[in-house]
Amino acid sequence: MDFGDLTIRIIFLSQTAIGILGNFFLIFYYLVLYYREHTLKPTDLILMNLMAANVLIILSIGVPQTMAVWGLKEFLNHLECKLVLYLQGCARGVSICTICLLSIYQTLTISPKKSFWKYYKVKVAKYIGCCISLLWVLNVFINFISPLYTFIKKNITNLTRIRDFEYCILIGSDDISDSLYAAFVVCPEVFFSVLIALASVFKIVILYRHKKKVQHIRSTHGYSQTSPESRATQNILTVVSTFLVFCTLTSILRGCVALFHSHSWWLININHFTSLGFSAFVPFILMSHYSIVSRLCLDWLRKKLS
Repeated sequence: MDFGDLTIRIIFLSQTAIGILGNFFLIFYYLVLYYREHTLKPTDLILMNLMAANVLIILSIGVPQTMAVWGLKEFLNHLECKLVLYLQGCARGVSICTICLLSIYQTLTISPKKSFWKYYKVKVAKYIGCCISLLWVLNVFINFISPLYTFIKKNITNLTRIRDFEYCILIGSDDISDSLYAAFVVCPEVFFSVLIALASVFKIVILYRHKKKVQHIRSTHGYSQTSPESRATQNILTVVSTFLVFCTLTSILRGCVALFHSHSWWLININHFTSLGFSAFVPFILMSHYSIVSRLCLDWLRKKLS
């Protein structure tokens, strides 16, 4: 075993283990909130759905790839391989759509009272649960199109193209099925990424204007701490920039994997690493910026002392 192989094995094992622990911790945190308050805020409900999608991504990508790089090659049969790839597509689509929903909801929430969106603020909060359910249904349907076409085509003609994912080998794709995959999966990801970027820019502009309006009030009272607007802007920029970096890289690499007839071992590993990146690291970004750990500890201490 050379140093490169050992490094890749440790990276995937660490990324998978840390990602599972971080996402399950946040899911547990929101379940505790729901148990104590018997309801969840719309933002908490969206984030909990994001963590659930992240767990599915890590289980369908991280676990098989980690087993493959540690020596267990091609342990999935054709049907199991199709199922794992299908779960990967559904979970990734739900994750991106959830980030988009969160960005749009936050934009509506902080928009000025006199803006056009003021009529939708209250209504949107009531339908967050329905929107989340719709996201799952749409992604289940969209990601079913390419496998369905491949299954129908395989019964008519003999397809021999092979794609090696290390943990399984997929036989039975052609140019049309790969193009359908790129069109129905990669293109919507790019579209939602653009929406997320636009919503984030709009939020930052609103927060900057609000900061300018109240700046003279804070200066007269001698406030020296960082303003809530600045902290919120930093949170938005951190989460969104992390998402866009990983999402852009993964979309490009997934398009290459889908369209190229042959791809190298490095291309597959980098694609899996970027696919897992956001799902594994976003819980810790949320914990650090929203002080989730400190709040959970304070709630536990209050309950012990009361």
